[in-house]
Amino acid sequence: MLTPGLKEQMRESHELLERTASKGLPIYGVSRGFGPLAEFSADDDPTRHGLGLIAHLSVGQGPHLPRETTRLMMEMRLRGMTRGFSGIEPERWSVLARMLNAGFVPVVPSLGSVSASGDLIPLAHAASCLAGEGMAWSPDGGSEVTTAREALRALDLEPFVWHAREALAFVNGTSASLAATVLNHVRIRRQCWILATLTGVIVDVLRGNAEPYSEVVALARGNSAGHRLAASWVRAQITEPQDASSARKLQEQYSLRCVPQIVGSVLDFLDATDAVLSREVHGCSDNPVVSTDGIFHAGNFYAVTQGLASDQHVTLVHQVAYVAERQLALLVNPASNGNLPPLLASRPGANSGLAGVELAACAYLSEIRMLSTPATVTPVPANVDNQDVVPMALTSALRVARQLDLADLVLGSLGLAVAQILRLTGAQATSRDDWTATLLSLSAAFEDDRPLHGEVRTVADALHTFAGEHVR
Repeated sequence: MLTPGLKEQMRESHELLERTASKGLPIYGVSRGFGPLAEFSADDDPTRHGLGLIAHLSVGQGPHLPRETTRLMMEMRLRGMTRGFSGIEPERWSVLARMLNAGFVPVVPSLGSVSASGDLIPLAHAASCLAGEGMAWSPDGGSEVTTAREALRALDLEPFVWHAREALAFVNGTSASLAATVLNHVRIRRQCWILATLTGVIVDVLRGNAEPYSEVVALARGNSAGHRLAASWVRAQITEPQDASSARKLQEQYSLRCVPQIVGSVLDFLDATDAVLSREVHGCSDNPVVSTDGIFHAGNFYAVTQGLASDQHVTLVHQVAYVAERQLALLVNPASNGNLPPLLASRPGANSGLAGVELAACAYLSEIRMLSTPATVTPVPANVDNQDVVPMALTSALRVARQLDLADLVLGSLGLAVAQILRLTGAQATSRDDWTATLLSLSAAFEDDRPLHGEVRTVADALHTFAGEHVR
């Protein structure tokens, strides 16, 4: 919904663009071509010029972007246009907004963007769908796809007819990489809660020393907000805190003892990035900038901010997954799990407990590490050297999403082990949040060997749901 103020800003921007174009002055993408062809005249027909831009960029490949990512991408793209720097007529913008609000979500391929002149290729596919070409997600909100025309028809919508400036403003934005980065940002924070919460259960059940999670320790280290929050999440699961005199040993291994420092630092880095990403979400990332002060041909479409944020995310995800895998190793080892059976097998030798689960978790962690190379240091110049530097932001964000999927599986594996130690120690009756009872209900005791791949994923999904309820 546009406020009167936003409408006026947009109208002023649009009218300035029209006046400038009527004088025959060069305007990128309106009176001139695109990219390195900006020195050449545009097509005389603005609609054909806009559709040509969308058509030549509709070359994406690979798996679909998740529906949630594409919807957020569209929302961000349209929001950026309302700031009055895009030269878009408010009435035309409202048509696009109605399409999104009605539930129309394009199917967009994930591969092809270098994020330098915005996320051109994924946004071009979205624009093409809005015009009735390509595929769209089923309007019923499910995981099925249909043709864009069928989805539009089901929603009683007409295909959008793009004009040159509208098409350029839409595809020139950084919204694909930004949407993926923001969603990753939220997922990492939730994984922090999962790891800290499982840590608390482990410490409680094994009667570990609770002193590392004291507020005094956080104060001594500098009282970081992340440290305090991580420690509080751990403490929330410790029903009978053990001090040095009553704990099973004076100092636990670092994968338990240093969780406030590790998870706390991840949270601090996420907090530091919040303001940067928020600025991008509320900014205008297309080109040229059309203001009442004039038309400025510039580079706001260069998505380096989210590229650098995603390159930070890769190290944060690794920290969470690394500690989770190490805690799983601790729980399956009688030398560190309080003399519970090796591999938490109910009948060691007759069955193998979590042997396969631990092996798979090692493989997930290995792939997370393989995906940890910063994408912003891997660019290839393109576009006849017009885009001689590129940030690879969407590539970076999609790589983080893959890491997060793998980290979910490591955390699911750890959750499965935590459920088993609750059973083996008889601690399941201990008063805790309801989520521990649910965790126990998702996996039966390991009396006999059985395939556990489904249970790992079920537990991972449940933990993600619990995290969503506790962390916004």
